[in-house]
Amino acid sequence: MVADGFLERHLMSVRAALRAEAMVAHKRMSQHFLLDASLLRRVVALAGELRGREVVEIGPGPGGLTAALLEAGARVTAIELDPEWARATALALVGRGTLDLRVEDALVTAAQVVARLAERSSRPPLVISNLPYAIASPLLIDLVRATVPPDKLIVMVQKEVADRLVAAPGVPAVGLLTFLVQLQATARRRFVVPAGAFVPPPKVESAVVEIVPDAERRAELQRRPALEPMIRAAFQQRRKTLRRGLSEVSGEEALMRIDPALLKRRPEELSLDDWYVLADALAAPAAPAATSGGAPDTSN
Repeated sequence: MVADGFLERHLMSVRAALRAEAMVAHKRMSQHFLLDASLLRRVVALAGELRGREVVEIGPGPGGLTAALLEAGARVTAIELDPEWARATALALVGRGTLDLRVEDALVTAAQVVARLAERSSRPPLVISNLPYAIASPLLIDLVRATVPPDKLIVMVQKEVADRLVAAPGVPAVGLLTFLVQLQATARRRFVVPAGAFVPPPKVESAVVEIVPDAERRAELQRRPALEPMIRAAFQQRRKTLRRGLSEVSGEEALMRIDPALLKRRPEELSLDDWYVLADALAAPAAPAATSGGAPDTSN
């Protein structure tokens, strides 16, 4: 669908409804709406050619991004928890393209929706969303670790969350979220969105992040089933060294198989390769106990 000014007209209508309080943004649902046409098109452009592509949008609210996706020719499945906004958006976007707007809890259904769309298409759908702040982290973890992950995720989140998603070893932003996502996917920040671009404006900046599930990383994780529990245990005591953090999931004998210098580091200082080394060392079979007294006497 070519740009015909509908997106701008739709956004003006939404702004007017919010000013007149005919529609309300609910803080309890982390509703902050991006109503800037140029920024919305910039987000959509990150996905490349969308004509005919299946796209899942989570938390469409008044449908600003939804309208931009439809304008680009995407087939949009939108999941909205707020029935009031779902009704208004469905009505406003009638006839603008292929839109399936569901009133559901994305934390419960998003991964299932992605899997169903993958079954009917030649490849998994994209996820393109301005994510509600309150559910962004757990939802992203669920999507990247799903049996059928999205082909790619282009999501707007709090800048602090974005910094965690893309953090490199040793950076203060590194946390458990960093590795729960990076064990399954690559992530990079694309651009920052100021608070003033939203209605109502949040108290923090946002950023758009591109997350691409990585088959090789997923395979490395599958070969090491103890890896994620080990990382979780280490970050539960992130202010302590790895030796202290891992002592609860591994015995002292297993820890002795690891380079002592590595065990003196803190979890946020490690790279993915370091975690692989740790997991492999802890999973290695223990050396057989030494026997004394020489070979057994087999004579009669």
